[in-house]
Formats: sequence, C-alpha cells, structure tokens
Amino acid sequence: MTVTLGINGFGRIGRSTLAHIAEAARNDVQVVKINATGPIETSAHLLRYDSVHGR
Repeated sequence: MTVTLGINGFGRIGRSTLAHIAEAARNDVQVVKINATGPIETSAHLLRYDSVHGR
C-alpha cells in the first residue's frame, strides 16, 4: 500500500524528510505536493546543497 504524502513547508524538517525518502528509495511513499514559498529553483538549490548534513 502506497502512502501519499504532502510536505507543508520546505524548511529544515521538510527538506530532511524529502531527502530521507529519496535516499532510502522508499517505493511505498509518494510525495505529491510540497507547499513552499518562493521559486522552485530556490527549493531545489537548498535541497541539493545542504550545509548542515554536508550534501
């Protein structure tokens, strides 16, 4: 059974949650919406270059 997930906010916790789901290659979790302010390019940059976890 697939869990449908929406992330409300793309701050520290939202980015960490999405990164964990992606790294764990979870096939049973589907992220369908991320509610974030600002352009998508900024969110992608913050996810890709995480200074806290060294990515």
